[in-house]
Amino acid sequence: MAGKAGGLNQIGKKVKGKQGHSSIQPENGLETQMTRLHETGIQTSSDAKHYAISAKIPEFSNKDRTLVLQYSIKIEQDIECGGGYIKLLSGVVNQKKFGGDTPYSVMFGPDLCGTQTKKLHVILSYQGQNYPIKKDLECETDKLTHFYTLILRPDATYSILIDNRERDSGSMYTDWDILPPRKIKEVNAKKPADWDDREYIDEPNDGKPAGYDSIPAEIPDPNAKKPDNWDEEEDGIWKAPKVPNPAYKGPWKRKKIKNPNYKGKWKIPWIDNPEFEDDPDLYVMKPIKYVGIEVWQVKAGSVYDNILITDDPAYAKQVVEEVFSNRESEKEAFEEAEKVRKAREEEEAQRAREEGERRRKERGYDRRYRDRERYKDRYRRHDRRDYMDDYHVVEITSLQQTAAVSMNSDGVFCFYVPLLFHSAKQCA
Repeated sequence: MAGKAGGLNQIGKKVKGKQGHSSIQPENGLETQMTRLHETGIQTSSDAKHYAISAKIPEFSNKDRTLVLQYSIKIEQDIECGGGYIKLLSGVVNQKKFGGDTPYSVMFGPDLCGTQTKKLHVILSYQGQNYPIKKDLECETDKLTHFYTLILRPDATYSILIDNRERDSGSMYTDWDILPPRKIKEVNAKKPADWDDREYIDEPNDGKPAGYDSIPAEIPDPNAKKPDNWDEEEDGIWKAPKVPNPAYKGPWKRKKIKNPNYKGKWKIPWIDNPEFEDDPDLYVMKPIKYVGIEVWQVKAGSVYDNILITDDPAYAKQVVEEVFSNRESEKEAFEEAEKVRKAREEEEAQRAREEGERRRKERGYDRRYRDRERYKDRYRRHDRRDYMDDYHVVEITSLQQTAAVSMNSDGVFCFYVPLLFHSAKQCA
């Protein structure tokens, strides 16, 4: 049974989450807010904007307990370049000035740019400095809803899950450059002179057979016969063609045997790092007090939802299972929307082609095949009109379908921020 966090109301009572919009002016000088979607999350709403929004939550400390950060995001737009991550903040935060320079304890989630960058950020703060994970982790790139889960344990091990499937795991000691490594290579070490790293050696008692060097590599073909029409006076003395000698084994070499003195391949030894100083509280974050979203997106439309902070990985797993109970219906809706979009685009393209053809006929271009010589100057007229001007681009609006879920738990600490705005729930 996981314990409840300090400052939290009794199990079963609601805890109000304080929402805050950042008043920072983005690069284009326009204040940006996210659109609240009824029962489905919050969504970035305008292209080429910087978004910064935060919510205050009951203080949570992961001292001697597991920290689970989980949320869902649906990047249903062709984002081109932009983030979809989330931040946990500690200490005192002026929510009206929350932005990219605001210190944070954890930054976690996807970051996409073009076809090359599909990075999954996992950045941890330690003693005021941010440390990104050293591994190259990739996020999902389709337009469906995905859950991202980060689990950080008291033994400094971690797991990263996407849709309840473990994507990666390891240790904070090895996968972040937070502390110097425990072991380092002995830079001054040299292979001992008596170190025998020959796995096989020549058989000392093996001798070359008598006459071995006189065995020719090729011999006359024993099956060859002189042609009947061979004339030695005109053709010379007939000689059988050469063929490989099956008795020839190549240059003689001694047989190889296992080396009884073999010690293996020599490697530079590892020694204790004199600069390493262990910190048993390496995994401990400063008490978490805020959840924030601070991203830049070229194309807007990402939907955040189901933000969860808890100390119970099993409950977090249950949340994903409950939300994904309608996963197939979401996929079907997405596929149907894609069919509608493609059909609409084809219809508009066909309409544009027909309109272009109609305009060309009105200008008399349908006669061009009858007398090319007569109209050749017309094709080379000075305005050099681009016939593609007759076509036009039609913007297709994507259909949006998302799902909501109500959460419940039994005696474990969790703080569920469904929209960052509404009354947050202490899961009971």
